[in-house]
Amino acid sequence: MTFDQAIDRRAFLKLGGVSALAAAFPSILLSKTEEYEKTLSFYNIHTGESLRTTFWAEGSYIPEALEDINKILRDHRTGTEAAMDSELLDLLHAVRTKLDSKEAFHIISGYRSPKTNAMLHNNTSGVAKKSLHMQGKAIDINLPRTELSMLRKAAVSEKIGGVGYYPESHFVHVDTGRVRYW
Repeated sequence: MTFDQAIDRRAFLKLGGVSALAAAFPSILLSKTEEYEKTLSFYNIHTGESLRTTFWAEGSYIPEALEDINKILRDHRTGTEAAMDSELLDLLHAVRTKLDSKEAFHIISGYRSPKTNAMLHNNTSGVAKKSLHMQGKAIDINLPRTELSMLRKAAVSEKIGGVGYYPESHFVHVDTGRVRYW
């Protein structure tokens, strides 16, 4: 047997071994980060509505689920709905997964209409005149049974968009704008 034949024979035997393992335990071939479904749960503190929905499955966003999310994250003052940024939803899913929580995010503020945002900007400190809430790219949340500081830390660790920490108001702001923290 030549050296080349020995290598080919070894490679063949390794391939056979890997194939046998894969047949017996198919999950070992799947990456731990590979996901087939993304699910989120929300509780709107202003309307009392709850939603648990799978918004992404088998490589695609689910339009009906996105519509349901847009509804629960609507401007509760005007009833106006807007399309929420899918990157924001992915960020929320990543944060909740990192925290290993099954709890519903409590919504302090999701989408804001320009009218609501102008009113809040004029009457409340810290509300941006051109808030990303008006583009469906921001949300103010808390997560029951999770320390607010841990929620902030998990959001910051994703290194996506802005993360604002408001312990006195008991919420964390996350958005998909430029990366920044306050």
